[in-house]
Amino acid sequence: MSKFPNLKKPYDFIASLGGIGLIPFAPGTFGSIFAWLVFVIMSHFVNMLIYTIAIVFIAIWVCEKASVNLIQKDHKSIVIDELAGMWVALVPVIYFASNQFERIIYACLALVFFRVFDILKPFPISYFDKKYKNGFGIVLDDIIAGIFSGILSVLIVVFLI
Repeated sequence: MSKFPNLKKPYDFIASLGGIGLIPFAPGTFGSIFAWLVFVIMSHFVNMLIYTIAIVFIAIWVCEKASVNLIQKDHKSIVIDELAGMWVALVPVIYFASNQFERIIYACLALVFFRVFDILKPFPISYFDKKYKNGFGIVLDDIIAGIFSGILSVLIVVFLI
């Protein structure tokens, strides 16, 4: 069996976000920060809702292909699932933040909450993380963490800011 990820393989390259997943400590956090930065930049130019929906499906497909021969399906080097989950957490900023200050607060909260949910994996995130061991499952726990992060961030921005 070959070393994973092999950045010469397209699925491994994409799944590790071009090698970000190879960072020896906290690759998920670095993948999330990368996703956060890309979202913030792209959101000034394009409709991120459409791109977020697309990246969720692409992430599922890529994770399925990249993990097919792995014993540990959700390998720490696979960080495209963090990209999908982080973008899900950030999409509500488009609709609920009314000014630049609120957008900054929301985006920072979403990043912190996403990492907390993704690392601690409270129920039901832990349930789906353990139950599904395929491309769908690799991404699903991050999508749920993104949904929780988005909801919590919206509540704080709407009611406290």
